[in-house]
Amino acid sequence: MDENVRYEEAKKRVSEIRGFYLHLLAYLIINAALAVINLLSSPQYLWFVWSLLAWGIGVALHALSAFGGLWGKAWEERKINEMIGKDRRSGGS
Repeated sequence: MDENVRYEEAKKRVSEIRGFYLHLLAYLIINAALAVINLLSSPQYLWFVWSLLAWGIGVALHALSAFGGLWGKAWEERKINEMIGKDRRSGGS
């Protein structure tokens, strides 16, 4: 593989991981602030938990994407190779 291609892929990967960490940081800061607001204003109903759970699912999916879980690079490569193989077998361009 060409050096420039590897560099660009590494740069993209680092950008994805950095994006995840920024997302996680925003999640922690904003949900901490919402928890404080909730506990100061109406501690009898903990509405901030809904934000914590819903946004937490988004952060978890972002982590899977950034660190190669279900939507990782290996899966993408397998699907690309599968599609190329089907295209070649069917006589496509």
